[in-house]
Amino acid sequence: MSGASETRVPKPGALNGFEETVKDFWASRPRRPHAGRKVAGVAAGIGYRYGIDPVVVRIALVVATVFGGFGVTFYLLGWLFLPGESDEVSGFEGLIGRGRSSVSPAFAVVLSVLTVVSFGGGFSGGWFDGGGLIGFALIATALYLLHRNRGQSNRPAPVTPRSRSGAFTGNGAFTMTDTATAEAKSPERGWDPLAADPAGWDLPDAPAPHEPPPVPPPSPSYRPEPRRRSKVGSATFGLAVLTAGGGVLAALNGATWFDAQHIVGLVLGVVGIGLVAGAFARGGRGLIGLAVPLAIAGMVLTSAPFQNFDFRGGAGDLNETPRTVTALKPLYQHAAGDIDLDLTKLPAGSPITTNVVNGAGDTKVTVPETADVTYDCHTGAGSADCFDRSTDGISQDALTGVDYGTDGPGGQQITLHVKNSVGNVEVRRG
Repeated sequence: MSGASETRVPKPGALNGFEETVKDFWASRPRRPHAGRKVAGVAAGIGYRYGIDPVVVRIALVVATVFGGFGVTFYLLGWLFLPGESDEVSGFEGLIGRGRSSVSPAFAVVLSVLTVVSFGGGFSGGWFDGGGLIGFALIATALYLLHRNRGQSNRPAPVTPRSRSGAFTGNGAFTMTDTATAEAKSPERGWDPLAADPAGWDLPDAPAPHEPPPVPPPSPSYRPEPRRRSKVGSATFGLAVLTAGGGVLAALNGATWFDAQHIVGLVLGVVGIGLVAGAFARGGRGLIGLAVPLAIAGMVLTSAPFQNFDFRGGAGDLNETPRTVTALKPLYQHAAGDIDLDLTKLPAGSPITTNVVNGAGDTKVTVPETADVTYDCHTGAGSADCFDRSTDGISQDALTGVDYGTDGPGGQQITLHVKNSVGNVEVRRG
């Protein structure tokens, strides 16, 4: 032991600060591989770069797409700014003339436009308010932590830039060739300025035209490893079916939270957990075929026309003509089918109120000629005609107001609430 104080030497290549980590990430960005890609290789490149299963990255992008929409934006950004496996630069850098990229300038412009559009769409709303911004922050944080902890491993090798250089051929012609190609073809590095006779080179004889080149036999020691069958996929599928069935039963028994989009979200969450478990247990890849349509269904159901879609009330046509106040129901509800409610047979008397709710189908309500009707009519997708007012389209505002009939105020008072998720609504006098 010497009396000198010991000093700690920092670990070589350690990333000690935020700015240094970000700069190193850009310098050693993942490269989109040719093998293992599904679309552009963004998920595969990130997975290979940081030593994680690309399936996990794809699941994260699907979840981020459903909850906020930023999964698509992140993928487009990766397609635009991550270079290909054999590219000098990324598609965006190739667009501005920084080097060679397999992404053409025209397609890079298309990707840029799609990125801007999807980025703006991520803030237009989702299942949760602010979900898009939260999803973007989570993805960026996860990528930062991955690079900080694993950025020193699997660093991609730089691609040698190609340059155009001139060379004389044996017949005196002058041609332009790629430097990288010339170096690969020449027996010595560089090009031959004297244009030496190729016949003087010691090259192996080419096989006869009718004889195919010999194919080396496969190594006898190689045996493909048999793929183990995992029970993760079957268990996850069974649990997803039970989750969907339980959600539908809860909705039919009056649990208002279990609407269509929440049930799909729960099932998608179960499938996502199964995919993550399968990534570590080497199984469950078949669940991707279930996760993709569920994600699409979730995005469709969370659009405005299908919000608050209700399973309750059964299916089929419903025709009701109450003749007494006691026979009038406070709620007429149907999941799918047409509803025809005739209130013209009710005797005049005390004020009455009723609600008509239909999931998918046309709804028609007929009221007496002289009744004073306070109404609100709404449909998520379709047309609404209430007395002398009408709307048509998707996500239109509800029609509200009071109609006194042909004789003016003084008739029987009726309060009417009509709501359709998908279908036409009509309130008229009979």
